[in-house]
Amino acid sequence: MSDSDRGPADAGLPETSRDSVSEATVPAEHGLPDRVAEVVARWNPQGMGLLRTMSVTGTAAQIRLVGADDANTALLRTELTRIEPRIDLSAPTSDPWVSAVPGAVVLLILDAGVVIGAAELDTVRRLCAEGARVLLVLNGTHAHKDWQLVRDRSAGLLAAADLDCEIVPVSARLAMAARTGADSTLLDRSGLAALHARLVEFTTDTSTAAARRTAAVAQVVAGTRERIVQEEALLRSGTEAELLRGERARLLADRDGGRAVAVSTLRAQINLARVDLLTQVGSRVRALHTEARAELDSMDGAGRRAFPERLRQAVGQLTATVDLDIAARLTELRVRAATAHPASVAPPEGASALRYEPAPTLGPDPQPRRGGVEDHLMIVLGASAGVGLGRLMVSPLALVPALDAASVPFTLLLGAGAAAWVVRARRQLADRDHLRQWVADAVANVKAQLEQRAVTALVETESDLSDEMVRAAAAGMVDVDRRVAELETALRRVTTGQPGRLAACARDRQILEQWTPASGN
Repeated sequence: MSDSDRGPADAGLPETSRDSVSEATVPAEHGLPDRVAEVVARWNPQGMGLLRTMSVTGTAAQIRLVGADDANTALLRTELTRIEPRIDLSAPTSDPWVSAVPGAVVLLILDAGVVIGAAELDTVRRLCAEGARVLLVLNGTHAHKDWQLVRDRSAGLLAAADLDCEIVPVSARLAMAARTGADSTLLDRSGLAALHARLVEFTTDTSTAAARRTAAVAQVVAGTRERIVQEEALLRSGTEAELLRGERARLLADRDGGRAVAVSTLRAQINLARVDLLTQVGSRVRALHTEARAELDSMDGAGRRAFPERLRQAVGQLTATVDLDIAARLTELRVRAATAHPASVAPPEGASALRYEPAPTLGPDPQPRRGGVEDHLMIVLGASAGVGLGRLMVSPLALVPALDAASVPFTLLLGAGAAAWVVRARRQLADRDHLRQWVADAVANVKAQLEQRAVTALVETESDLSDEMVRAAAAGMVDVDRRVAELETALRRVTTGQPGRLAACARDRQILEQWTPASGN
């Protein structure tokens, strides 16, 4: 048979396609030849579902729109009216006591971020009792990450109330973005096509069934062809491979999960904490030293003998205060690290445990002071001064010859008393200086031990936090390596399978282009 003898549907077809189309049956459920139906089902499953839900016969049903009359509802109505076959929606009403005739379809719009309430449940229960078919819509899923949890809880409340109603998640804004950008994948994610298919299933009209089916078939086939064209353009441009390479490069660049930055930041914070703690320790030790010197200057001999024990008690109190400072600083460090890197460092559980190490030691008690040349010299000087003072005081007695001999013992007694007083004063001053020097040495020793205590706590904390970061980074590296391996596999599959995928796209597109709604073949 020549080409002129063939029908318009057969002209220009490859021999294999011609035979297949001429022999294909046209199932009543979708109205497409088998080869075309296979292509549509493979590329546009939601469109095929729409065609299957459109029955040839049925009764018209009115769709009542119940929900807030806001921008989201208006956008949902607008996007629904752009899909063939068109669905007639009433103006939205927020009246909870809305009624419907038996067989009517009611579309109840809910917020995707709020679980269905008691008022909505009462509305659904009343409408179902009136014989209406109620379809619930969760609008705005793009703005709520937990919309699936909201849907499940709402479905549970409906089931508990013995209400058999379907909940369809929809994002009208995603549908608008998909239409603007001609992105069929985004349209599928929006859920608008699924909602439209359910409404078409509810609202089939016998008088317009044929026209609606023809328009729907044409739109579904055109949309499927557009998806194939988009896939061909994507394959030829190499965008998918570039996206995979870019994702792989990004993962490799951040393979350690920011561990280097986290460790560097931690080290800087540890150094700052070290400076602050050492400054606090120095300030508190200086305050202790000043208080000890002031107390020492006002003490007598008995108080000086008990002073070392009192200083030990003061050092114990100072150690407890420093431990509190260290614990507060360590808690602050962990909080900062957990806030900056929550995936690597766990937040602190309560206050940091106080250190129970022994308090710093003062060392041995001060040794008794040994007398030196100065002491002997002071004895001589004191005696000499006392004798001179005594002679000065008894010099008037020398004018009386009878009393001249008695003045000698008196002079010696005064000299001995003055020498004893000078030696005693010198001994007290020397003992006080000796104890003051011991206090200075002991406080310096305490300061060194407290500084070591603070630095040791910081080093241990730095080690613990670094270990946590390293462990978290190691786990993240395993995930990154696994993801990189998956990307490399996908990249090889895209690179090696591109010719075959292009050929498959061209074959499917040719099948759709050879089909015309008028011929039905």
